[in-house]
Amino acid sequence: MKQGSLVCVGTGMTLGAHISPRSRSYIEQADVVFVLVADGITEQWIEGMNADVRSLQPFYCEGQSRMITYRQMVATMLEQVRAGKKVVGAFYGHPGVFAWVPHNAIATAREEGYGAHMEPGISAEDCLIADLGIDPGTYGCQHYEASQLMFYKRIIDPSAYLILWQVGVAGDRSLAKFTTGPAYRELLVSLLTEYYPAEHEVILYEAVCLPIQTPRIERLALHALPEASMDLKATLVIPPCRKMEPNDAVLAKLKLLSEQE
Repeated sequence: MKQGSLVCVGTGMTLGAHISPRSRSYIEQADVVFVLVADGITEQWIEGMNADVRSLQPFYCEGQSRMITYRQMVATMLEQVRAGKKVVGAFYGHPGVFAWVPHNAIATAREEGYGAHMEPGISAEDCLIADLGIDPGTYGCQHYEASQLMFYKRIIDPSAYLILWQVGVAGDRSLAKFTTGPAYRELLVSLLTEYYPAEHEVILYEAVCLPIQTPRIERLALHALPEASMDLKATLVIPPCRKMEPNDAVLAKLKLLSEQE
């Protein structure tokens, strides 16, 4: 194993409340910490844990594909790993959830013979479950990135919860926008109304970053989605609109099995 290492940790969603002791220890003991979080206050909080904290936020540029930005971030982190340093990437929420940079930085480091791993954090999904009182085990839960749902033929089960991530940029093929307009979301609604009534109540959700904030829990009809205000942080939650249908064929076979025991 070469000298130099990389650990990508999750800072959680809410400042100071969600980071694990293990992740905090990695930040404190690192030679270099790269940080990518949702607000400047959290960034300053992490700066208090280590003398060399560097923000990845300046790599974002309006009009530039996020894939270019992400590759620049990975290259910057790996430069320090190759220099033999203990590098930590501190990322908003969970570093493995909707996070291209940590996954690819770790994969590259490992391919080059460096020690690299990920430490989990509390994600937006975890906060969503708590704030909305949803149990994924009750009806089941499907998760899709909103644009991916539009670009590909996916199967939607309207008897389960449907959670669409990054709905604020739904339909963006350039990866260069921070939001898309009503016309894009009208296409998304057109797709969803193949499965749900236009009047079906949906929820726009955003987790809190600071303890003094309250989560966004905005309930509206599906057809009203195009005009709603949202950005990259917005998540769309669609509750079930149908009951689960029993699978009589499998239930009959299970009954036979139980009778034979």
